Amino acid sequence: MEKVWANKKAIVFFLFPSFVILTLIIIVPILMSSYYSLLDWSGFGKGTFIGLKNYTDLFKDKAFLMSVKNSIVFAIASVFIQLPFSLLLALVISKGVKFERFFVTVFFIPVIISTVVIGQLWMKIYHPEYGILNLFLRAVGLDNLTREWLGSKETALGASVVPVLWQYIGYHMLLMYAGIKSISSDIFEAAKIDGASWAKTSRYITIPLLRPILRISVTFAVVGSLKVFDLVYVLTRGGPARASEVTSTLMVETIFKSNKYGYGSAMAIFVIIECFLLYWIIGKLFKTDEVV
Repeated sequence: MEKVWANKKAIVFFLFPSFVILTLIIIVPILMSSYYSLLDWSGFGKGTFIGLKNYTDLFKDKAFLMSVKNSIVFAIASVFIQLPFSLLLALVISKGVKFERFFVTVFFIPVIISTVVIGQLWMKIYHPEYGILNLFLRAVGLDNLTREWLGSKETALGASVVPVLWQYIGYHMLLMYAGIKSISSDIFEAAKIDGASWAKTSRYITIPLLRPILRISVTFAVVGSLKVFDLVYVLTRGGPARASEVTSTLMVETIFKSNKYGYGSAMAIFVIIECFLLYWIIGKLFKTDEVV
């Protein structure tokens, strides 16, 4: 019994610093933002308590509703475009292609590059005059398809989504690749002996066994999309005419430019609740029976 108690004390001792850090940088700020969201406050002086008025105003605010819709577009694109492409890459590379490690490294490089650098890179690609995209379209005789990609309301959102998907394809690919490599090779050998093709093995063996990894990837992709900020801010700052505005960029503008700290805090709490709710839904969708 003394040994168990000693182990418990050791566990508490080593976990306590992490708990303190978690409390200071996550729990306390969330509680403070929750309080501020109940105030009519500019960030200076004393705020006026207004209850849930900030939250009710959110759902009457067309700019906010547009930002939520745009954030959902990012999430849908991440789940249905980014993740399938990442999965395909992981399946192909883990098959044992030549220079396997090289390809894993290359696809992961965008993840470790600064988001500001990536934003500047894609701004050059999208540039209406010397951008690679428009130059290519002109070279193949499709001048009518050239656009001011980041400056047009019709294309700004899509042009902002593409760099976000591109940057994190390698991240999800690496997660799935590691998951595939952790599967026992005996399973694949048995399937091969039974005459199963690579496509059937991937569909009926690899992907089902990757379910826990897929759950993590979907969670990261959805939550990351809902709180995307830096790349959108660098590319368009939410413009033009809020066409690419997401909740995070609108929140920053509301707090620091419009000096509506209470209203901006309500947006922050909305994003937190939204992320937790979708995390719970994803958990339910990927729920599997655990063997005890």
